[in-house]
Amino acid sequence: MRRNRTATLALVAATGAGLLLAAPARADQSSCRRAVVGPGWYGDNQARLQQLVDRYGDCGAGRHKPVAVFDWDNTVVKNDVGDATMYWLLRNGKIRRPADWSATSRFLTPAAATALAEACGSLARPGEPLPTGTPEGAGCADEMNAVYGTAATRTGAAAFAGWDRRTTEPSYSWLAQLTQGWTARDVRGFAAAARTENLAAPIGATQQVGTGTATGWVRYYDQQKDLINTLRRAGFDVWISSASPQPVVEVWAKGVGIDADHVIGIRNTTTRGGKLTSRLQGCGSVPDGADTMITYIDGKRCWINEEIFGVRGAAAEKVQPPARRQVFAAGDSDTDVSFLRDATALRLVLNRNKNELMCRAYENGDGRWIVNPMFIEPKKQKTAPYPCATTGYVDHDGTKGPVLRPDASVVPDQTDSVY
Repeated sequence: MRRNRTATLALVAATGAGLLLAAPARADQSSCRRAVVGPGWYGDNQARLQQLVDRYGDCGAGRHKPVAVFDWDNTVVKNDVGDATMYWLLRNGKIRRPADWSATSRFLTPAAATALAEACGSLARPGEPLPTGTPEGAGCADEMNAVYGTAATRTGAAAFAGWDRRTTEPSYSWLAQLTQGWTARDVRGFAAAARTENLAAPIGATQQVGTGTATGWVRYYDQQKDLINTLRRAGFDVWISSASPQPVVEVWAKGVGIDADHVIGIRNTTTRGGKLTSRLQGCGSVPDGADTMITYIDGKRCWINEEIFGVRGAAAEKVQPPARRQVFAAGDSDTDVSFLRDATALRLVLNRNKNELMCRAYENGDGRWIVNPMFIEPKKQKTAPYPCATTGYVDHDGTKGPVLRPDASVVPDQTDSVY
């Protein structure tokens, strides 16, 4: 992975109202054609985004490119490309049976391992693909889909236990871990086939997975494609950070002009022969194979700091000085809250009614948050306030509590106003 070790030279001056970003160093733009953000945005969001482009863009003529980072699922596209790939794998029988289901995830419970063994064990030898797209394999598909989609077995037993809620999500990791035995090239091929199907399916389409149905379509957001293209033309260094598997996001990111070396997804370790294993690459102080630091909440911060800004070791898990942070970030979920907070100039949130993220975005304490409804099938207004002052934050051990400002004061409950 190519690492761009520099970022914007933005300077920060403290004021009583928060942080005021000083104007960045700018190159001569006399030969730089102005990049214009397209229409279709809520309220004054287009104008705010245009101000960002005008302020930081220099068509690449400057010495240091300003960094922009986008989440992927439900931020650049509607629906989830990880889900789309999982459903394709199950429908096409591309998940290899492990010798021991417990080895697929450090956090898989004994109850889940037993349920998977009972549903799938007799269908294939270890290492061979399970026939989950056939009638005889439907029960196996149903059990795997339940564990993946609901974090529980079909009988309701918890499927995962013991993970850090701020650095990993075991069901997201499990998809990457279930690709063990294939190469990254194989998985890119599977993802490309799923992409073709999901883009061709009409909006609202469903598909049969096992004996049940699942979402069967994905769409790129035209506004986000335009924004990414605008930022790149203006000289921004644009990256994708996603909690879907690396090879999967690489395939989809090409559709918005982002190359694989600017994608940061969940990454498997590999064998000497290039086959993916069920262990994951680590970040910061977390070694490869520990499986506890994926691109999820604080884990996204770590991976961004390490891969984009070249920060090494435990320091990558910490908030960096402004000159070593992205100027812009976009996301839709609590999984994105840390890297969004790190953005120094502007933070775009697509409203999916996620508690912690919307608490921070709506409070907008430093004036750098903007909220936009989803561009396709936007959420209706949330009738009750977001529980910011009581249960809006989920701690490392899963305990819920209030959302806190940097000075440890409590963010009050927020009303949903952008929908």
